Amino acid sequence: MTETLDTLVSLLSLERIEENLFRGNSQDLGFPQLFGGQVIGQALSAASQTVVPERHVHSIHGYFLRPGDAHLPVVYDVDRVRDGGSFSTRRVSAVQKGKTIFTCSASFQIDETGYEHQLPMPDVEGPENLPSESALLDRLESIVPQRVVEKLRRPKPIEIRPVTLLDPVNPQPIEPIRHLWFRAAGTLPDNPAVHKYLMAYASDFNFVSTALQPHGVTFWSKFIQLASLDHAIWFHREVRADDWLLYSMDSPWAGNARGFARGSIFNRAGELVASVAQEGLIRVREDLR
Repeated sequence: MTETLDTLVSLLSLERIEENLFRGNSQDLGFPQLFGGQVIGQALSAASQTVVPERHVHSIHGYFLRPGDAHLPVVYDVDRVRDGGSFSTRRVSAVQKGKTIFTCSASFQIDETGYEHQLPMPDVEGPENLPSESALLDRLESIVPQRVVEKLRRPKPIEIRPVTLLDPVNPQPIEPIRHLWFRAAGTLPDNPAVHKYLMAYASDFNFVSTALQPHGVTFWSKFIQLASLDHAIWFHREVRADDWLLYSMDSPWAGNARGFARGSIFNRAGELVASVAQEGLIRVREDLR
């Protein structure tokens, strides 16, 4: 694994400080606040560590309540809501400086058989010949402030190769559909839970900004205030997060200073491994235009 990925895997493992209390360190990716995907992944890790191994997470629904600080650890308080015959439910509160920054519920189920169907994977170009985000950044270096370039060049634990190319400096209105490939930047341990934590972490990258595309703006636009409000993931099957995954996103609606995005994550075999939904704050700051 790369050093950055190794650090992330360690952060997602968490430190158990009481029976239902965990602590996770934070990773500074250069964003103004703590990356939401880290909190989602760590909250899922905390909940999973209170459930018997035979039960696997099938959904997590969370709300971002306050911005997190990337320079401080996060404490996760797990409430063992219920352990039924087939399902277990957990509620998790993520706390920094005595205040809850994120809360979620997660549900776990034993393996069962039943009817199966799925939507087909979109027919898009594979990742092999697509430029990485770092390669695309080279094209912008001469027109983007150096301080921004330095932040964007920080090593990241997830490698992303966009299929849908956007011009962040001079955006034009396009349909609210986006495809990208992603994978962990190295080989992960053979622990199925870790792969789900990493996929949950990565599911917050480039997501709600899909709702900006029809309006010819990006998260770089100085008058746009963008923040995740909630995040939900449904896990459909086991996954390898260190192999390429296709993230297909669309935004069917925006309004009232909010935007809604939904996503489907497929493995290279075309199997739907997860579905994702998120609503985010999209506030136009007229005073900053």
